[in-house]
Amino acid sequence: MRSYTVARIWEIPIRINISLILFLPLLAYLIGSGQGITLYAGIIGSLAGTELDPAALAEFRWLIGTLAALGLFLGVLAHELGHAWMARRYGIGIESITLWIFGGVAALESIPKEWNREFWIAIIGPITSVAVGVVFLLGLQVVPASQPVLLFVVGWLGVINIVLAVFNCIPAFPMDGGRILRALLARNRPYASATRIAARVGITFGLVFVVLGVLAFDLILILVGLFVYGAAKSESRITTVADLLEGLTVADLMRLDPETIPAETTLQAFSDRMFTSRRTVFPVERDGELVGVVSLDELKRARKLDRDTATVAAILSESPVRIRREEDAFEALVAINTERTNHALVEDDAGEVVGVVTFAEFAETMQFAATAGKPARESPLDEGIV
Repeated sequence: MRSYTVARIWEIPIRINISLILFLPLLAYLIGSGQGITLYAGIIGSLAGTELDPAALAEFRWLIGTLAALGLFLGVLAHELGHAWMARRYGIGIESITLWIFGGVAALESIPKEWNREFWIAIIGPITSVAVGVVFLLGLQVVPASQPVLLFVVGWLGVINIVLAVFNCIPAFPMDGGRILRALLARNRPYASATRIAARVGITFGLVFVVLGVLAFDLILILVGLFVYGAAKSESRITTVADLLEGLTVADLMRLDPETIPAETTLQAFSDRMFTSRRTVFPVERDGELVGVVSLDELKRARKLDRDTATVAAILSESPVRIRREEDAFEALVAINTERTNHALVEDDAGEVVGVVTFAEFAETMQFAATAGKPARESPLDEGIV
């Protein structure tokens, strides 16, 4: 889904995902419903040392729901900024912070494999949420009892930030508890092994959430369970891939001096060329200059064209992904996957194309690494990469 940049804090883009924009009215309704107000009115009243009338508060349900929903995601933003602050202390850049339907995501430029760094980057989020909650609860002491709506909102934000901090410490990806568990496991075992164990724990929690949600007819709990289950599986696959490609660069995988194909080649001739050479990706040249890349995928999408008259120039990709020869193999695979393609041109330091690398080379390398004894317990090739 599309995200929109709405601000910058510490030069970090703060983005709002459209899923959050669509979810906020529903969240405001759930918070401001009579049941929601009744549930929290007694707790907040006891913390504030006064009595809150749920019936009177219900008259302002939309105002309460809107203020509380907006305040909740400001707390989520503070939580993610906590992650960002700690990551920057370790010299790790932050690409963006995105708020969406399931909370927030601070996109780190790299995930540290040093257990102590990951531990502190992960745990600072819940610590920040607790601090935010405590500030709101202290605020209850200065909000006058004559302002019950404000009293309820401040108290609710205090309670919910602490509750979410505790929930976020459940040892299941993508919550901070999953990363805290992995960091602690990685103190005395390989990072990939620690990830697999933490992922299994996360998968178990996801399944438990789904079962409890079904038994309680709670759709939100079911959705959370499915989200946790999928995130745990994804984290395990990504780490397995990174482990199999560890220590390799693009130069170790690339096909040197790739065979090119002229731009004026007909599609039929291109099809024949692929068959005889057993290759599916070709750099395209015109007048001795590289102008793009063409592959079997482009040929499949050109079914309506006459293969005897249409040329490769009509279907080539003029802006192929370009990666440096010395780039880390895993980072290169992520770049290729992000662009939703299966190949990339490889450049040297001078920007000259020196080869081509395709998903096939990555797959063959990972399969060989797994067969040769890399510590992979599951095949990432069966379920996709990232």
